[in-house]
Parts: sequence; structure tokens; C-alpha cells
Amino acid sequence: MQTIALSEYPTAKIDMQSIEHTRVLLVEDHRDLAETIVDFLETMGCIVDYAADGLSGLHLAKTQKFDVILLDVKLPGIDGLELARRLREQHTSSVPILMTTARDELNDKLAGFEAGADDYLVKPFDLPELVARINSLIRRTRGHLTSEVLNVGDLELNPLTLIATRQEKPLTLTPAGFQILALLMKNAPNVVPREDLENALWGDEPPASDTLRSQIYKLRKQVDKPFDTALIHTAQGSGYRLVVEEGTPDA
Repeated sequence: MQTIALSEYPTAKIDMQSIEHTRVLLVEDHRDLAETIVDFLETMGCIVDYAADGLSGLHLAKTQKFDVILLDVKLPGIDGLELARRLREQHTSSVPILMTTARDELNDKLAGFEAGADDYLVKPFDLPELVARINSLIRRTRGHLTSEVLNVGDLELNPLTLIATRQEKPLTLTPAGFQILALLMKNAPNVVPREDLENALWGDEPPASDTLRSQIYKLRKQVDKPFDTALIHTAQGSGYRLVVEEGTPDA
């Protein structure tokens, strides 16, 4: 992949304060691209650590604190999907993951979200778009959620401890899933429009239309699939709602 000249994107056109002091872990085996990304993010005021393979990236992610992880799918050692899966399932990490790949196929995106990614960026990408995606993830995790513990039926979510349970069993949620669930619970049993969910998650830079659906699908696997009744329901053509009623998870 051809590297991108930093001069093509004057930092004066980008809100540098939006991600200033953000700790970023970049896991990317394409060294020229990695160098370009690191140089650019450092000019934006980010603190960037770098790994060129999956095992090194996993070690850094486990032993150090980051605000966001930029994770390539194809990596030597273990690939990005396996790295994300281990972070979420074995180490219960909630750090936002932005997955990057050269493939723009829906199945690949679904696999990324299934593994635990919060967002998906297709190569080649513009560096300002990368900054916008990072900023969106940071806003999401630092967003102003109510401090009140939320309860809907046997589902409970504590915004301060970032713990969600159903029938007192802990749920493993990504930052995006946590944010979606909090919005649905705060508005239950009313419908939350798709536009409101997308705006809360990605602001003025929403990704492809299938991304929200993929996040809802992953959220349902945690909140609904292991249990007898579904709480998350689709309001066709409108959005989603969370309500206690008999039934099974819908598509």
C-alpha cells in the first residue's frame, strides 16, 4: 500500500484537541503504513505504541492502558480477529477497537464485530477519517452517561462500574454495545430511532448502514440469546426498543 504524505492533510483543518493525549496502540504489519500513521497521530498529540505482529500487540494490550486500539486484520503470529477475541473473552478488556482491513465485504465486517471490534475502517483510508473514527470512539467511551443504575426486567446496567448483568449473570459487552444498551434502557419501553443510536455512537461520521445492525446483532447474542425471552426488539423501519415481553430474539 502506498504511504500517505502528511502534507496532504494540514493539521490546521483537523480538530487536534479532539484526540490530544489519547493513548493509541497500533497493531499493523505494513511498516511503511504504520510509520505514516504513527507520525500523523503524534502530530495530533496522541501517544502511540506500535506492534508489528499479533502476539506483540496482545502483550501490549494486556499489560498497558490504552484509549483505543487500531488493529489490522491480517497479522503474523495471531491475526487481528483472534487478538480482539482474546482481549474480549479471556481478558475482559473494554478498550475500543478500530479494526482495519483491505477487504470491504460484509462477512468480513461481521466477523470483526463478532470478534469484538467497535468500528471498521477499510484500507486505503484518509488520515482525517482515521482521526474522526478515533474521536468518535473516544467520545463514546468518555460520554456522559447517567450515574443511575438502570434496570429493565432482569437486566441491570451500572454506568459507573461499566458492569451489565442479566439474571445476575455478567454480560461481556463492547464499548459500543454498552452504549447502545444504556440508551435502550434509558428510553425503555419506547423506540430509539436508528438515527439517534448512530448519532450517539458515531456523531457526524456514521459508518456504513450495516454497522449498527451488526452491533445490535452482537449485543443480542449477549443480552438475549442465552436466556428464555428477548428484551431487544426491532421496530421495523424505525429503530429498536428494549421491553419485557414473551418471545424470541428477532432479526
